Amino acid sequence: MSSRFLLAPLMLALTTALSMRPAESPAPAPKAEPAQAPQNLPGTTTLDDQAELALTIYNSSLALVRDVRNIQIARGESDLHFIDIAATINPATVHFRSLTEPARVSVVEQNYEYDLLEPEKLLRKYVGREVTLVGGRWDHDGKPAEVKARLLSYNTAPVWEIGGEIVTGMPATEYRFPELPGNLYSHPTMIWTLDNSGGTRHRVEASYLAGSLSWNADYVLTVARDEKSADVDGWVTVTNGSGTSFKNARLQLVAGDVNRVKQQLNELASMDEVRVRRAEAPPAMSQESFSDYHLYTLARKTTINNAETKQVSMLGATGFPVRKRYAVEGQSIYYRNAQHPGAPLKDVVQVFYEFKNEAKAGLGMPMPAGNVRVYQADSKGGVQFVGEDRIDHTPKDETLDLKIGNAFDVVCERKQTDWEHIGGNVYEFGYEITLRNHKETPVTVEVNEPIGGNWRMLASSHAWEKTAAFAAQFTVPVAVDGTSTLKYRVRVTY
Repeated sequence: MSSRFLLAPLMLALTTALSMRPAESPAPAPKAEPAQAPQNLPGTTTLDDQAELALTIYNSSLALVRDVRNIQIARGESDLHFIDIAATINPATVHFRSLTEPARVSVVEQNYEYDLLEPEKLLRKYVGREVTLVGGRWDHDGKPAEVKARLLSYNTAPVWEIGGEIVTGMPATEYRFPELPGNLYSHPTMIWTLDNSGGTRHRVEASYLAGSLSWNADYVLTVARDEKSADVDGWVTVTNGSGTSFKNARLQLVAGDVNRVKQQLNELASMDEVRVRRAEAPPAMSQESFSDYHLYTLARKTTINNAETKQVSMLGATGFPVRKRYAVEGQSIYYRNAQHPGAPLKDVVQVFYEFKNEAKAGLGMPMPAGNVRVYQADSKGGVQFVGEDRIDHTPKDETLDLKIGNAFDVVCERKQTDWEHIGGNVYEFGYEITLRNHKETPVTVEVNEPIGGNWRMLASSHAWEKTAAFAAQFTVPVAVDGTSTLKYRVRVTY
C-alpha cells in the first residue's frame, strides 16, 4: 500500500484530537535576541557615507585630502573597502583613524588596489575560462548568434576554443562574462584590515597625499586711460586630474616653495577633457601665515570635478595708483657696431607698470606667484590687452614691477664716443645715448648703465645716481616729438 494512504488517517486523527483539546493561553514567544553585527565580513564605504571633505592644494601638483565618513565596522578583525579615492594617491602617505574610538580601532594591514576594470584587462583575467560571444555569426532568423567559447590566450589578439576547434580573428559585437573577477575594481580602492574592539558605528578619517592636483594664481590689471590708476582682480585656477571628483569640499591653498623628496607619484589619470568653469558670485579668500608659507581659504565649500579646471576669486582692488615707466638697460660689452663702424647701435626701450601691494591702496594681501595680464582702456571706452608678466610670491608692502613690452614710439640709439688709456690700469670712456619720442605725451626714460672696475663719473649731461657697485642710472626726460641725448664720461681703474 502506498505510504500516502497510510499517512492520511493518521493526519485526520491528529487534527481531530487537537480540535477537541480545551483552549489554552498561548505560550509566550521567546524573547528576541539583539541583532548582532556581522562578523568578519568585508565592509564597503563610498561617497554616500562622506560627512566632511577638506582639500589642501600646493603649488607643486600635490594635494592633501582629508576624507571623513560615518561607517559601520564589524567587531574583531575585518576588511574595509574604502572606495572613491583619488587615483593618484600615494599609498605611503595614507593615515586612517577612528574619530569615535581611536584607541579601539587599529589598522592591521592596508592594500591599495588600482587594477581598474577595463575591457582588455577583463579579457586577460578570463584566459582559460568560458565567455559568451555575441555577433560575428547569425542564426536562421538573422539575429546575432550567441556562441560559448573558451578563451585560450590573449596576447595581441584572443585565441578561442569553439566546438573543439581553435579559432582566431573571430569578430564579435560584444563579450558576455558570467561574473566580475575579484581582483578588478571599478574605482581605485584602499583596503584596510581593521581590528575593532569597540562599537560598530564609527566616524573615521582617512587622509593622504595625491598628485595631479594643482593651482596657480592669475591676475588681471586694468589700467586707466590716463595711466595713473588701475584695478586688479586675482583669480585662483584649480586643475583636477586626480581621477576622482571632490564634492562640497573645504578648499585651502598653500603658497610657497615646499621642499619635497624627489619621487614619482602614481600618475594614473590623464586630462582627456578639461572644462573651465568660473564660480558664480565668487567670494573673497581669507589668508593667514602658515609656517613659512601662506594659507588661503575659500570662504565657502566648493565642488571640483575630475578633469576640470575651475576658477575662484581671490582678491580685488580698484582705483589704486600706478606708475608707468620707460627703461633702457645697457649691456656689459663695448658699444661697437661691427657691421657699420661709427654708426650707433639700436636698443629697445622697455615699458613697465609699477604699483605697491599695500593696504591703503586697497591691496595688502600677500600675492602668490602667477601671471599678470594687463589691459588698458582705449579712446572708445573699451579695454585692450597690452601685455603680461609673471610675478613671484609677493608679500604685503612690496612693489610689483610688470614689464608689458617694448615701446613703439620711443627710440634709443647708443654708441661709445671715446676710449682713452690714461696710464697703468686707468682708462676713460665716453658714451652717447640718443632718445627720440614720437608719442603725443612727454616721457621720462631711465637709462641703466653697467660700469666695470673702480669707476668715477667725470661728466654727465643728465642727473644720475650710483645704483650699485657696478651700475649707474640716468634720468632723461624727452619732450613730445623731441630728442634728448645723454652724454657721460667715466674714469675706470682695473
